[in-house]
Amino acid sequence: MSPATIYTQTFPVTGMTCAGCASSVESMIGAQKGVEKAEVNFATQSVKVAYHPDLIRPEGLQRSVQSVGYDLIIDTENGKEKGEQAQLAHYRELKKNIIWAAVLTLPVVMIGMFLMDIPYANYIMLVLTAPVLFIAGRNFFTGAWKQARHGRANMDTLVAMSTGIAFFFSVFNTVYPEFWHRQGLHPHVYYEAASVVIVFIMLGKLLEERAKSNTSSAIKKLIGLQPKTVLLITPQGEKITPVEEVKIGDLLLVRPGEKIPVDGIVTQGGSYVDESMISGEPVAVEKKKGDNIFAGTINQKGSFQFQAEKVGGETLLGQIIRLVEEAQGSKAPVQKLVDKIAGVFVPVVLLIALATLGIWLLLGGPQALTHGLLAMVTVLVIACPCALGLATPTAVMVGIGKGAENGILIKDAEALELGYKVNAVIFDKTGTITEGKPAVTDIVWANQAAGGEQALSAILLALEQQSEHPLAAAIVSYLKERDIQSVESDYFHSLTGRGVEILFNGQPYYAGNLKLVESSKTPLPGELAFAAAQLSQAGKTVIYFASHLSVLAIVALQDRVKHNSAKAISALKTSGIEVYMLTGDQAVTAAHIGREAGISHIIADALPADKATFVKTLQSRGNIVAMVGDGINDSQALARADLSIAMGHGSDIAMDVAKITLVSSDLLQLPKALKLSRLTVRTIRQNLFWAFIYNLIGIPLAAGILYPVNGFLLNPMIAGAAMALSSVSVVSNSLRLKYSKITF
Repeated sequence: MSPATIYTQTFPVTGMTCAGCASSVESMIGAQKGVEKAEVNFATQSVKVAYHPDLIRPEGLQRSVQSVGYDLIIDTENGKEKGEQAQLAHYRELKKNIIWAAVLTLPVVMIGMFLMDIPYANYIMLVLTAPVLFIAGRNFFTGAWKQARHGRANMDTLVAMSTGIAFFFSVFNTVYPEFWHRQGLHPHVYYEAASVVIVFIMLGKLLEERAKSNTSSAIKKLIGLQPKTVLLITPQGEKITPVEEVKIGDLLLVRPGEKIPVDGIVTQGGSYVDESMISGEPVAVEKKKGDNIFAGTINQKGSFQFQAEKVGGETLLGQIIRLVEEAQGSKAPVQKLVDKIAGVFVPVVLLIALATLGIWLLLGGPQALTHGLLAMVTVLVIACPCALGLATPTAVMVGIGKGAENGILIKDAEALELGYKVNAVIFDKTGTITEGKPAVTDIVWANQAAGGEQALSAILLALEQQSEHPLAAAIVSYLKERDIQSVESDYFHSLTGRGVEILFNGQPYYAGNLKLVESSKTPLPGELAFAAAQLSQAGKTVIYFASHLSVLAIVALQDRVKHNSAKAISALKTSGIEVYMLTGDQAVTAAHIGREAGISHIIADALPADKATFVKTLQSRGNIVAMVGDGINDSQALARADLSIAMGHGSDIAMDVAKITLVSSDLLQLPKALKLSRLTVRTIRQNLFWAFIYNLIGIPLAAGILYPVNGFLLNPMIAGAAMALSSVSVVSNSLRLKYSKITF
């Protein structure tokens, strides 16, 4: 094996909780000798590494990741499953730790705040607090140590330093209170501050883990669209075969109701196939000899044989899966502002604390050491990040709850952080702007049918009730809603590719497309020909109903625009947002729907990959793009978009990929969701202000800046109270969001 040989492998990573974690893993692996490139995919909790196998082995990569507090799963056969199991185990352990840590913290708070004079109060709090910090919260301390070894500082560092100093200072005061008594000072303890901080920060991490745990479920469901086995046609007969063993050129049989396993071409038979996962259109497509079919689509009532052309990852479904994975990983999650601030805040606080001690030792006089130690600890206590840790989670929790009350399900903080920045919205057509199913919009009767519409409608109902065509159900539903009763026919026959025929009282009647009318040379009255042309230009599908003498009526069907779509789109445009519609439907229909909904930017005949490409194009222009869709065919674009929004009635895959789901599928909820984002981000910023204002004022006071002026030295207990007050301010401000109006 030459040094030029490069392996590219993807390994699951465990323990990552933020974009900063992903950056640490990526930089550590990238710094190893023999590694050409490392790319962390935070969405799938994995890292793609290009490396020279003769210079470094996977075990070496694993050790480098472990050195900064994470882990790499190098099992090539079951790596993904082990990664998911580790993530789930971590979530369960975190949840369990929070519960028992909270149980131990409650009496500590009660004693520290109200019962501090009971016998052995300090020792009881010591015993209860120690396991909260060093068992439930041990990851903060181990994480801080591993980061420090590589010259890094993060939220773990801040939590470990502040809680650790507060705890050990309290232990000293508990075991050796005489030290302070001799100085004429009271030995305060801060056990409740230390334990409460650990519990609250762990709660924030639990919320992040919960949102992250479902990241790969969309991929799993896409994979689940492919059947596990197929019916392989061999010279010896039909044989049930695992789909993985299908080869290009194999002949396969698909029966009614089955999923199509691989891409291919129909060689015998015919049917209607539901291709909504590709096109998004609700009407099943007729398939006959020579037509292409695609993996994951669903056969309707007929059966057919086909020859495999693309298998495995080369199928259209396989490409969709790959593109969704790539799109999810290509947009790194928004790095939490708290993590960025902590990276600067931690070393600054440490320097201030050390400088405080140093200045006191130099200039403090007879009690320099005593006052210096007190001031240093007070600085670290007042800088405790409780409010900082609560600033984002509390606002997000209230924002998500507010959204749920209004039928807006928000998956995570990223959606709330991005929503207010959106300046371009892309809509899918079918099921998003429209209702998602064809319905009868018009029935136009010929002049000679005047007076006999009721009786003829009963014959039309008999025709459509026996038809397998996907549009037949809409016509049947329309007629039954008008209390039409079907007649008993003498004979029924399906005319492949054209329509259906029955005999009633010895007379033939037909229902079908224009080909049926032309092939049977049935006269078409002028008024119906004119009406059919008008309806077709409006993007509607026209069905012809005829006797053997003449066409009796035409039936127009179309997917109707939802009653609130135009109003919602108008609200978006009024707020300065560009609106686009992308659809797999034909241009004529798309243009008509666009006019009705108030959208001028329209792209028709768009495949799933085209939608994702268009999202990328808008992003390259500097737009923050929201994609709104409801089907599997939208999943690539949803994953690629900055903000993805799914309809509540849509596919599970669309909702899994999406960051926001509109439960009622009412587009009026979309402007509300964007306004909620704006209000939530404003609340987060206000929370960060309250989290820091106490530090900005309190840290100089804690350091003793007023001592030379008036002898004032901030008591550590007051510092603890200020820290608690900042937390109360943050929580109270977040709760205000609950009562905000998100109407427009």
